[in-house]
Amino acid sequence: MPDRVPVEAQPLSENIRRINTALNMVGHPLPEPTVQSLELGIEKGDADQLQADLDAAVLLVVTINPEERVRVRRGPAPATLQQYGFTPVLVKVLNASTATRRLRIVSPQAGAVYSGVTKLSMQRQQSLELIENENSNRDRGRFLALEMYEQPPMTDRLSGLEVEYAVALILSTEAGKREATLGFDLGQGEQDLGFRGEVPVLFTVRPAIPVRLSILDETGRPTTASLLIRDEQGRVYPPQAKRLAPDFFFQPQIYRADGESVHLPPGRFRVQSGRGPEYWTLEQKLTVPDRSDSDRKPEANDADIKLEIRLERWVNPQAFGFYSGDHHIHAAGCAHYTSPSEGVLPEDMFRQVKGEGLNVGCILTWGPCYGHQRQFFGPKPHDVSEPLTILKYDLEVSGFGSQALGHVCLLNLQDQTYPGSEGTMTKGWPTWTTPVMRWAKAQGGVTGYAHSASGLAIDPVAAARRALHRYDGNQDGILSSDEATTALLPEPWQEIDKNGDQLLDEDELRWSHDRAADRLPNLAIPEMNGVGAMEICVTAVEGVCDFISAMDTQRIQEWNTWYHLLNCGFPIKVSGETDFPCMSSRRVGQGRVYVQLVNPDGTPRTTLSPRRPLDFPEWCEGLAKGHSYVSDGFAHALDFRVNEVRPGHDVKLTEPAQVRVTARVCFAPQTPVAVAHGTDNPPSGRRTIGDTVLLHGPRQDAVTTGGEREVEIVSNGRPVAKQTVPADGKVHELAFDVPLTKSSWIALRQFPQLHTNPVNVLINDRPIRASRDSARWCEQTIELLWKNREKNIAAAERDVARETFDRARARFREIANESR
Repeated sequence: MPDRVPVEAQPLSENIRRINTALNMVGHPLPEPTVQSLELGIEKGDADQLQADLDAAVLLVVTINPEERVRVRRGPAPATLQQYGFTPVLVKVLNASTATRRLRIVSPQAGAVYSGVTKLSMQRQQSLELIENENSNRDRGRFLALEMYEQPPMTDRLSGLEVEYAVALILSTEAGKREATLGFDLGQGEQDLGFRGEVPVLFTVRPAIPVRLSILDETGRPTTASLLIRDEQGRVYPPQAKRLAPDFFFQPQIYRADGESVHLPPGRFRVQSGRGPEYWTLEQKLTVPDRSDSDRKPEANDADIKLEIRLERWVNPQAFGFYSGDHHIHAAGCAHYTSPSEGVLPEDMFRQVKGEGLNVGCILTWGPCYGHQRQFFGPKPHDVSEPLTILKYDLEVSGFGSQALGHVCLLNLQDQTYPGSEGTMTKGWPTWTTPVMRWAKAQGGVTGYAHSASGLAIDPVAAARRALHRYDGNQDGILSSDEATTALLPEPWQEIDKNGDQLLDEDELRWSHDRAADRLPNLAIPEMNGVGAMEICVTAVEGVCDFISAMDTQRIQEWNTWYHLLNCGFPIKVSGETDFPCMSSRRVGQGRVYVQLVNPDGTPRTTLSPRRPLDFPEWCEGLAKGHSYVSDGFAHALDFRVNEVRPGHDVKLTEPAQVRVTARVCFAPQTPVAVAHGTDNPPSGRRTIGDTVLLHGPRQDAVTTGGEREVEIVSNGRPVAKQTVPADGKVHELAFDVPLTKSSWIALRQFPQLHTNPVNVLINDRPIRASRDSARWCEQTIELLWKNREKNIAAAERDVARETFDRARARFREIANESR
């Protein structure tokens, strides 16, 4: 038995009252005879009797000597755990030091079971709590999860009393007999010498209980769903830090198919289920019975615990011929918990793609995992694909030579081995993007830039200094009106010259760039120092770039660059991506593109079948031609037309005229607040149907509910009409009349969630020359990029690169002269 130490009865009684309440809260109450005896001891004020009553339930005894050295030994309580369940165990603390610091429980069998994840990745994903053991190697011997119970009525510090009791929570991911070494400390280096600060414990772990899942989609067909399972204390199951594929540690949810199971401990749970942003998220209660009671009579359904999930859509883009995709997903190399250079299997990624309701998932192999993951590449979709869900392995040029001038996504490749590279990432790859994109196009690939806003940010101080250096002819540090006559400034002169002295100093230019950075479009020259759409103005001129990626980085920079290229008449399209899990690990498809497929008669293709499944090359062709819109999945432009012509096609006029713009749009009644969605309203509200709570989105801790969305019609980058639409999940029909005096592009947007690709309206067959300043902006970004990154291009390639950059700059000067 643990030692009994003289202590005042009143503070010990209060500690024991808290212990009793805490154990009741976590569903493991003390035996009723013990509770009654404790109540009697409290009434008498008998500290010795209180310790005698409670000590039989103590699993571990912690002793802290006057020098705050910590020792631990076994108590008399049986060492019994429940697989996948947090089992509370009683800890007696004999505190000779009166220390009031935090007591920690530790074990070499605890900690994360994954390896290789970087702190930067988890910081970007706001998940630093998941890398408590970030430098460890994967170790399947790490089967424990440990924590001290510190929620009220317990505290997160010792009281300093000579005797007190605490509660530790222990979870095992494995069942059967398992030995673990447990220790305690008050901070690093505070354990006692030798092995006295830890003790081996042989646990008997009762197996978890399988819950078989029935998961049907809105048509009654079996499917895969996203499940977020929490207990009454809000803990996520299975525990994230203990997950191995197919479950990912950096996601709170798991994905399960119809007929599969999830193993849970006895208890009461809340289960949220959904299938991406097009579906309602349902919340159900689940009770898993305790089968460890040998006196309980067996029941007929003991071996058959089931949870039925019937998914429900709030919108169905396929009914309008749209098929969703995320063109930028990774299976290795970033935040994956197995060896990052190897990653996970196609079956694991297919589960993610189907579970989020995507029709297409492009798994891009990149530098750090190229040697291992390239084995899954093929010229056709992977065999794991289904008629309505395609998984295609392709390539992101990142970690290869050309990454300094932007990362590029190469889709629909027939060959992933660049000539002369010998199947490696270290040999033969170009050190700029134009050659590698030309190689992809030559084999029928579709090409675009990844995480586009990286490097497109505006630094007001640096931009102001560059403008002064470029236009300040007499180098007096001030721009006169004469010097600024030909200057490309971020705002009109009168808006910059706040003091009205007809001169622009560096401060005024800095403030102007700062204001312009928040406008769309804007003429502020970005830093051109990242790995986003750096070389896009060059590859657009060369005709080897199909799209710019959006929806996973800063929206203004993404769309602003795209607008300037459209204003110059280049047919660059926009496509949606997530860059999962590097930019965002919450789910694939946080940014997505909806590509419309049509029948031979021009009507939207609304049905697919095993005989006529989704065709990946056709889908890629639609992406490249812009028969699509980009979205976070919670906002939709289901039918956008200009004079009855859809995006990716041209309207031909013989003279200036008014065009008719029509659209059908809808917005989710509830939208999660996250990076890819860009919303910042506080969470509120939920909808209930019968006994089932319907939420929306995989993260229910932050959602916006209802309200209105402002839909804008954009012509040549400027809004020309707008209308507010309720966010009520219903389809709303819109119509506008837009007068045009010159060849223009027209699109629909709702910032920051939705943007269609444009319809070009060509008057008298003249090309779009919407803005002279857009052409100058493009030319200056090329100039700055060359200055910043010329040294990154290999010497043997530099002359050809310089000629190509110069050719692009010359082309934009021509376009500027052709523009009004």
